[in-house]
Amino acid sequence: MWDDAFPSFLIGLREGLEAGLIVSVLVATLVRAGAKSRLPQVWTGVLGAIALSLSFGAVLTFTAATLSATAQEAFGGTLSVIAVAFVTAMVFWMRRSARNLSGEIREKVTSALAMGTGMLIITSFLAVGREGLETALFLWTTARAAGESAGPMTGAGAGLVIAAALCWGLYRRVLKINLTKFFTATGIVLVVIAAGVLGYGLRDLQEGGVLPGKSAFAFDLSQSIDAGSWYGTLAQGVLNLTPSMTWLQVIAYVAYLTVVMTLFVRGVRTKPAKAESPKAEKAEKTEKAPSSRPAWVVPAAVVAVPAVVAGAVVAFSGSKPAGDQTVAVSEKDCGKGFTAPEPGRRTFQMHNTGDKVSEVYLVEPSTNAVHGEIEGLAPGTTRELVATVGGGEYAWRCVPTGGKTVTSTPVRVNGAAAKAVVPVSEKDLAAPLATYKEYVDKGLATLTDQTGRLDQDIESGDLDAARKDWLTAHLSYSSLGAAYGTFQDFDKKINGRTAGLADGVKDKDFTGFHRLEYGLWHGQSADDLRGPAQQLAKDTDGLRKAFPDQDFDPGDLPLRTHEILENTLQFELTGDADQGSGTTLATADANLAGTRELLDVLRPLLTARDTKLLPTVDADIARVQKLLDAAHHDDRWTPVDKLDAGDRARLNGATGQLLEDLAPIPDLLEIRKAG
Repeated sequence: MWDDAFPSFLIGLREGLEAGLIVSVLVATLVRAGAKSRLPQVWTGVLGAIALSLSFGAVLTFTAATLSATAQEAFGGTLSVIAVAFVTAMVFWMRRSARNLSGEIREKVTSALAMGTGMLIITSFLAVGREGLETALFLWTTARAAGESAGPMTGAGAGLVIAAALCWGLYRRVLKINLTKFFTATGIVLVVIAAGVLGYGLRDLQEGGVLPGKSAFAFDLSQSIDAGSWYGTLAQGVLNLTPSMTWLQVIAYVAYLTVVMTLFVRGVRTKPAKAESPKAEKAEKTEKAPSSRPAWVVPAAVVAVPAVVAGAVVAFSGSKPAGDQTVAVSEKDCGKGFTAPEPGRRTFQMHNTGDKVSEVYLVEPSTNAVHGEIEGLAPGTTRELVATVGGGEYAWRCVPTGGKTVTSTPVRVNGAAAKAVVPVSEKDLAAPLATYKEYVDKGLATLTDQTGRLDQDIESGDLDAARKDWLTAHLSYSSLGAAYGTFQDFDKKINGRTAGLADGVKDKDFTGFHRLEYGLWHGQSADDLRGPAQQLAKDTDGLRKAFPDQDFDPGDLPLRTHEILENTLQFELTGDADQGSGTTLATADANLAGTRELLDVLRPLLTARDTKLLPTVDADIARVQKLLDAAHHDDRWTPVDKLDAGDRARLNGATGQLLEDLAPIPDLLEIRKAG
């Protein structure tokens, strides 16, 4: 949890110390001015600021929860960018103001004393409120990035407690801290963290459709970096760096870090102006006669107003449309609260009343057809499920993790039938899987012969023949794309790239097709390539022998219909996979063939669930195929970077459209537990 807690700990410590120092100076100034009776006004302003900050956090949390998934991404991304702006301004302001903070606050207090009770409350409220709002916004952002609130809240709480202790020590003159050095050191760390938050926020805006470039990845190291490892978790939790990032994320991250860090460090090195020694001004004792109003009225009002306003905002934004039902999800109460709804598009509030994470499905009991579903509903939480309801019988099926599947009592709705997704079981995918495994078996036998021939070419020193046979073998392997998740470590050995390798193309672990490609098209001799060629032939033969006993998850088949070409768009059509042969479009062609093969084995299941989908996809494939064929002349392929700008744009656009039309397939053929 520390990786999620650290950014919040740091912001809690900094903001807490900043607010605490302000309060300490306010209190000290009043005490020295002989105006202790005015201290309740300071604490009233502080309480109001705390209430405002908590209310702001509640508004962010509960209003976001009522938005659609896409709107949540856009909302969260926007606030992440705003949070970065606040944090950036904060670190520069504190670096500049640390030396003169005490004098500035004393001047404000002196002015407030002269202007009366209300101004002193407002002074303390504004001084602390700014830090509180910044803290609430940053905590909400980091909690959303972490996907949980326990770590960030624990970190922030620890930071605030330590900050309070430090401020008390400073007030009592027990501690002496060089605030300039403290805020400089923590500022540098926060600038790095803010760069990650900016990247995360921009990714959210891309996911929400606000910004383009959602599929334009600068890199994808998910195959070579374990995101669940301690270093992967630390990088994601503290720095918001993920194994795959888009170009927009990377450019924004680097630009922000370069510009802001340069300005911040340059400002630190610049000798600050000598702080003026503020002269303590003795405030006039203008004690007024005690008010007949009870002392608790103003503090209670100051605290209550933000809470009431926040409650109204949450209630208004989160109010459920008329007709929404709250339905229980658990082994004991599955479907409780469900009554026959009116036909049409309906929203149900699914509340997990049990003690296990659960999946829940709105089904037709007679056919097990699924009209809506939620996965991973945590205990005690509520999420919306939107489904179109027509004529027929409906029931809720609750599938608790590690528990017993329960189906509620069905209810009948009158009207025309609504479209549903007939669930797919492992049994349904057994035949397509067997057919596809047979296709892969034959492909691996062919591949073994081809890599053996490639090895012989290099052994005999015929590098011209080796280049031709390299392409033939590589295209055979690329056409087996749906099985790469099953190939385990063999895929990295046979078709691994340089991503994640310390020495790049010179790294000893750079093997397989791309290692030979680099050597064959960069003038390496047959002696240099004999070892890699022999190893490739050995690895492909090992894969052929191991494949029949490898686990092939049937659920991978629907996923790969989209993922093969997603990787193609990311690596082949950008030229990133090219190691000198200029044949990435040939690889894209092989990937397209592999996708077509996969769609053929899934065609009966897909046609039964959506009659219009495959004709649309087939037309998309034909369009992409035509564009690829135009780049193929006899035995030569046009390198992707040599394509005409218009042709390249059309190819990328056609592939993107194909990906968009393939996107529903994994959901249509998802193996559900609703059966």
